[in-house]
Amino acid sequence: MKKPTKAIIAAAGLGTRFLPQTKAMPKEMLPIIDRPVIQLIVEEAVAAGVTEIIIVTGSTKRAIEDHFDRSDELEKELRERGKNDKADEIEKIANLANFVYVRQKGEPKGNARPVLNAQHLINNDEPFFVFFADDFFRSEVPRSKQLLEAYEKTGKSVISLIEVDKKDADKYGMAAIDTKLDDHTFELSQLVEKPGADKTPSNFASVGGYLLTSDILPIIAQENIDKNGEITLADGINELAHQDKVYGRFIEGTWHDTGDQLKYLKALVDVALESDQYGEEFLQYLVNRLS
Repeated sequence: MKKPTKAIIAAAGLGTRFLPQTKAMPKEMLPIIDRPVIQLIVEEAVAAGVTEIIIVTGSTKRAIEDHFDRSDELEKELRERGKNDKADEIEKIANLANFVYVRQKGEPKGNARPVLNAQHLINNDEPFFVFFADDFFRSEVPRSKQLLEAYEKTGKSVISLIEVDKKDADKYGMAAIDTKLDDHTFELSQLVEKPGADKTPSNFASVGGYLLTSDILPIIAQENIDKNGEITLADGINELAHQDKVYGRFIEGTWHDTGDQLKYLKALVDVALESDQYGEEFLQYLVNRLS
């Protein structure tokens, strides 16, 4: 069984919800304290053994490339000032993995488009991760490692699942579970898009983060368009589940979607409260502020 060494990160969105901030800065570079969201995703992928990061970007995303590149002038200045720890950290970012950048192009759009744009970099028998650059998990074991564990048990594609209240089933693709492999891993029969509380097949929702086998590539290459005029990974995963087996992994941890302002603020607060450096002081500030 081949181990996944590549991860595709979809980072071509315009980030219109954060305008005017995202007019000049990609939304994927919004900071979670002192690290951009996309760096959290890259670090997670690397933790599972990924050595090649394929970032699918748009025309306004140059800052992402600059962030993961070496900055000799900055590193030199930091070392001259005695800030070797900061210089080492900057250097480490560039050495996390081999970075490849692909421009997103083609119609129709949808969250399967970045995978199609990067498929020429994936071998025929090679499993690969797919992440979105605006959501992440806080967890003791990285989401990527949990997906990898399920893949090593099954040899099949695995998607990330979280447990939600059924009243929120109109916000997610909900998993129809066929067989329970263990307490965290389930064979899926299909994903039902935003069915609502009365029609949801379970209380497990699909969220960003996939470890896919290359069997899905010819399926999404057919570019079947959904009711919204897009090509989606969910449709490809459903078709793959009909042809073979697909598994869902309940991810232990807290999922954060930074795609809008309120969710972004919640992610910032949660991460700050867990900080060993300033979490306690920040908590006291919040207590005082709320009182």
